[in-house]
Amino acid sequence: MRTILVTGANGGLGRGIARYFLGHDPDCKVWLGVRSNRTDAEALASEFPDRCRLVSLEVTDPADWARALGEILAADARLDVLVNNAGVHRDHLLAMMPREAWRDVISSNLDAVFHGCQAVVGTMMKQRHGRIINVASLSALLPPAGQTNYAAAKAGVVAFTRTLAKETARAGITVNAVLPGYIETGALEDMDDDARKQARMGIPMRRFGKPEEVAAAVFFLACQDAGYITGASLKIDGGIF
Repeated sequence: MRTILVTGANGGLGRGIARYFLGHDPDCKVWLGVRSNRTDAEALASEFPDRCRLVSLEVTDPADWARALGEILAADARLDVLVNNAGVHRDHLLAMMPREAWRDVISSNLDAVFHGCQAVVGTMMKQRHGRIINVASLSALLPPAGQTNYAAAKAGVVAFTRTLAKETARAGITVNAVLPGYIETGALEDMDDDARKQARMGIPMRRFGKPEEVAAAVFFLACQDAGYITGASLKIDGGIF
């Protein structure tokens, strides 16, 4: 049985990824990494009581990564797939960006990937097998105004992914990134109708993506058939760029 950890699992994209694994791989067990907000993750876990569990995880804290990994290994003795999905937005124009907005976004989106990968890579090397999928963003390649913090963090995730892929390739570990564009999750809830219409007009497919469309790509990159793909960055954006 494969063991999968998805961080940021209380959000729409994290739950979508977890649900896709649970629905398409009956031999997997999924751990939902959550902070204090866990209501939606608990609802998902209740649907798959034998194959889905929650683990408390503050992704910006390396000590909490060590504790969470210890809990997973104590239960399952292995970790096959890590999906680094947790992250936050705090958009501001640079001239008015509070320093804490810079620090929080870099910490939650980039430092967290470092801590997570460093925590699990030793276990995966001992297994001589592992899949790491880092959820970056289209903002890494096509950043809008107001996202100097978020774009810098996600571009860092892409470069981090390429480098770690080289370091772990001989150990049977692949490391890849997905770069979602506009996806129908809570992250779009603050957009008014005019902003949503304008955003859709900038997408050649003229629609926003669905969480399961990102999840399908993550699922493939985590499977055995994707064993020769590493260091890749896959855009999932309806053809924006």
